[in-house]
Amino acid sequence: MLMPFNKSVPLLQRIPAVPACRLGLVLLGLTTAAQLPMQAQVSASPLPINGTMPVFQLKGTDGKIHISSDWKTSPVLVVAFLSNHCTESQLNESRLNQLVQDYSGKDVSVLAIQSSNPKAFREEELAWSDVGESLDDMKERATFRKFKFPYLYDGDTGATAKAFGAKVAPSVYIFDGQRKLQYQGRIDDGVAGRPASKRDAAEAVDAILAGRPVPVATTEAKGCDLRLGSDKAIAAEQDPGPIEVSLASTDALSQLRKNPNGKLLMVNFYATWCGPCVAEFPDLMATNRMYRGRPFELVTVSSNTPEERPEVLDFLKKMHATTRNLLYGSDDVYAMQEAFDPNVGSAVPITVLLGPKGELLLDQKGEIDLLEIRRGILANLPDDKDHIGSQQYWATR
Repeated sequence: MLMPFNKSVPLLQRIPAVPACRLGLVLLGLTTAAQLPMQAQVSASPLPINGTMPVFQLKGTDGKIHISSDWKTSPVLVVAFLSNHCTESQLNESRLNQLVQDYSGKDVSVLAIQSSNPKAFREEELAWSDVGESLDDMKERATFRKFKFPYLYDGDTGATAKAFGAKVAPSVYIFDGQRKLQYQGRIDDGVAGRPASKRDAAEAVDAILAGRPVPVATTEAKGCDLRLGSDKAIAAEQDPGPIEVSLASTDALSQLRKNPNGKLLMVNFYATWCGPCVAEFPDLMATNRMYRGRPFELVTVSSNTPEERPEVLDFLKKMHATTRNLLYGSDDVYAMQEAFDPNVGSAVPITVLLGPKGELLLDQKGEIDLLEIRRGILANLPDDKDHIGSQQYWATR
């Protein structure tokens, strides 16, 4: 397992070796941050203050079916809409956890819903996340961030979000004991990773518990627009671009290890005859498509012999590998691996993540831990102006 990320120090951790083939896989990477495209506007009428909470029945990450009446005895019910891939939503996960903790023992119930259609996102739109928006992805996020609240899936239809009039994640709806809406909007005024100075949701909860009118019943929720309904699904696209493989000399591999491009560099050493290498390759390509619009690069290095170049190229085409692809230029595979890094080893697969100055950030021998790799990438990629706080979120465990 990786040690907890810490923004103040470089991520550096070697992963214990697991069963592998006799040669290597390495990953290196860094690119420039691309903004996520604007998401489609949602046509939903907002639930008015004092409006009755819509009825819903949704499956949670705990595998159970939850219905709105499950919380009928709570004098206050907070319903939040979250989104896995959205930076602003990610930064509010801990605030929602804190809300649960602050009102523990006061019979205040909190739940969250993910309503976007998971098929409505291209892989490059997940560039600030480790996962997408499916129920399985939600389970990963809920476990990773130790959600203290039920996390429910509405992504097939988005019907619950439409009934609430929810348009963005994160946003919250707070109901009294009669399930009349008393507050709708943001959780607090914290933006761009900065601490909050005004805890709007908590003030609304306090007012309801005290039997007072909520001082500010509506605030503006800002985040990522929800993509609701099955009609938002988009067709999968073939990865454009040429697919090539070049013979690499020992000098070229030595230079690769220095990572002269100033990006995060992920290098994947593999072989077409290695079962674990082949099995994990599609996940590596998906990871490349997610982050290549940011300061990140993936380079694949085949430990096949030069004579097997046609076979390697056929494999890369099958995998739609539009990455930079190298093949050992010599039959002396040990010398080739030594040229890259004598500490890497000679068994494939091996996955290495290098920083922009060539520093070793991650070294996984054997089959990859995909989410650990993605989180390592995210923890070492810089923010841009539209995603302030993202690196700190991923660098903190």
